[in-house]
Amino acid sequence: MDTTQYLIHGAGLGLRRPILNQLLESPPKEIGFYEVAPENWITIGGKFGKALRAMTERFDFVCHGLSLSIGSTDPLDEPFIREIKNFMAEHQIKLYSEHLSYCSHGGHLYDLMPIPFTSEAITHVAGRIKKVQDILEQKIAIENVSYYAAPGQEMAEIDFFNAVIEEADCDVLIDINNIYVNSINHNYDAERFLRAIPSHRIAYAHIAGHYVEAEDFLVDTHGADIIDPVWDLLTKAYELYGVFPTLLERDFNIPAVPELLKEVNNIIDIQNSWGTQKEKRYA
Repeated sequence: MDTTQYLIHGAGLGLRRPILNQLLESPPKEIGFYEVAPENWITIGGKFGKALRAMTERFDFVCHGLSLSIGSTDPLDEPFIREIKNFMAEHQIKLYSEHLSYCSHGGHLYDLMPIPFTSEAITHVAGRIKKVQDILEQKIAIENVSYYAAPGQEMAEIDFFNAVIEEADCDVLIDINNIYVNSINHNYDAERFLRAIPSHRIAYAHIAGHYVEAEDFLVDTHGADIIDPVWDLLTKAYELYGVFPTLLERDFNIPAVPELLKEVNNIIDIQNSWGTQKEKRYA
């Protein structure tokens, strides 16, 4: 695999079109890197395409996929993977991440569905991750996902997640909010889950807000402010593993950039309280 080394630092922000011009006209110095969903940009030209290129020429970016459907029984969409590879080369993006889920079955479902926590699924998914890595010629990072049902469950979520990561020999995108949401919805200890993550594989993290449907039912919307227990869990992660790059996700109810920067700066403040940013190299 390619041994190109890539480094990202500090606090990042997901790039969304409603705030693209604001960021381009007045780039906040607080933001260390940006994240894009390649599906939303690969075919985009015109003013938005030019604006994205202007951003990727100046700042570090990572790609976070939405539709690879790594857990599906459908054949891998290899032409799409090669489009991602070309997109990353065009924009000099060295890191790609995806969800440990699936979103297709004879066609796209437009939602991230849970993979059964079974030994058979471990082998199936890990093999597909290896194939993606072979095509991209680099490791990818896999995200622990929020889920609302666990069909066919033979093992705990963390055991399934760790087994897939180990067998695929890939990196981890650790989503702090997803750990918290799942801990409430499925009644497990969030810190215990966090302590079991293979920390040497952490590439970067996501943090976001969620919607409270009921006391025991949270929905991972990325459309609200981050709550204190999620901030506390991020703080615990830095305490356990040192500081790693952390990206603020906001997909709905997107406020103006100054409002977003309040949470970005909170990430930075927590990072600073745990010392110097640890350097993480990606192959």
